[in-house]
Amino acid sequence: MTTQAEIGGARRTSAGEGPGRARGAMHSARISLGRAFEAESSNYFLLLGLTLFMVGFGLLMVLSSSYVAAHADGSNFFSKFMNQASYALIGVALMMVISRVPIRFWQRISFVALLASCALQAAVVFTPLGVVVGGNRNWLALGPIVFQPSELMKFALILWLGSFFQRKEAHLTKFSQTIIPVLMVAGSVFFLILKGHDFGTTIIVGMVLFAALFFAGVPIWQLLLLLACAVPGVVALSMGDASRVSRISAFLDPSQADPNGTGYQPLQALWGLADGGLFGVGLGNSQSKWSWLPASSTDYIYAVIGEELGLVGAVLVLALFFALAIVILRIIRRARTMHARVISGAMFAWVIGEAIINIAVVVGLFPGMGVPLPLISSGGTALVSTLAATGILLAFARQEGRLAPFATGSVKR
Repeated sequence: MTTQAEIGGARRTSAGEGPGRARGAMHSARISLGRAFEAESSNYFLLLGLTLFMVGFGLLMVLSSSYVAAHADGSNFFSKFMNQASYALIGVALMMVISRVPIRFWQRISFVALLASCALQAAVVFTPLGVVVGGNRNWLALGPIVFQPSELMKFALILWLGSFFQRKEAHLTKFSQTIIPVLMVAGSVFFLILKGHDFGTTIIVGMVLFAALFFAGVPIWQLLLLLACAVPGVVALSMGDASRVSRISAFLDPSQADPNGTGYQPLQALWGLADGGLFGVGLGNSQSKWSWLPASSTDYIYAVIGEELGLVGAVLVLALFFALAIVILRIIRRARTMHARVISGAMFAWVIGEAIINIAVVVGLFPGMGVPLPLISSGGTALVSTLAATGILLAFARQEGRLAPFATGSVKR
């Protein structure tokens, strides 16, 4: 039989364990909640804030620069804006999801992603599914969906370069184990893009490749050798196409360029910038977008920004890209793996390189190349792919924030 003392003791023990277990459960819950809301690194918030602001600013300028052309095409005034806004929502959501995906996932799928994007680009240039826009065959039409596989190729190539150099980190000085395999893979990418006559994207991919090699730590003499071989190739490609020759001629001698032909759009862009003055003619009041500047919402949107917001707005865009460059360089500097350093460096060349080329073309420092202004120009595939790339950078910044406390707090002197 159970005595009253035993019953009382059991009750006391049960009563004592109850609060203890509850306190332990609450402590575990606090730890889990704390990890879920653990503060990210400063680079994470800077990059996220800059990106979202630039996307929002880009949507505003796309709306301002496209509603006239949209109406002229027989569409709704807001059709181009709504299309860009839908891509922006998809891109931002994709960026946030990618920023939470483990880095090792991208290492595993990088080669498959590159093969898939190359297959899509091959469908553009070798099948009737390819669509020609502005003389370039770089669009793929799959039913109602039309997109640029070359933008996906850039992203996939960067992922593959990061994974490749991670595996080859101990053999960077061996030409046959690094440069040769990279050139073989990148050569296929160059071929498929050039087959569609997209010279601007080819230049960007070349910049991405050199940036990846540089940040991987490949010997300088090898980079100089590649550069010495690349320059004659670029010149030959430039001189081998009548359209490119005419754009280069118009750039070198604007006074002799046909104002109704090759020199028309660059001239209209400069006039738009000049009309803007210091403070601009006001948001929505651009004259260039009234069918004077054909690519007012895409490649030449910077001219509309300068016209409507003046020198102040043009400098603001420059400042945004400068701040973005600084943040990406900080992520590169704090990268703890070859994989993170190479991918971040290549994406720096992609986004900042595109911005420099686009703005230089608009202000007359480069011949026309058909390169968009990242995060701002109208173009769904370019926007989504750039935001996806930014998601990878955010993942590296998150990794930096997670490892920092352990790196600084575990050292004993």
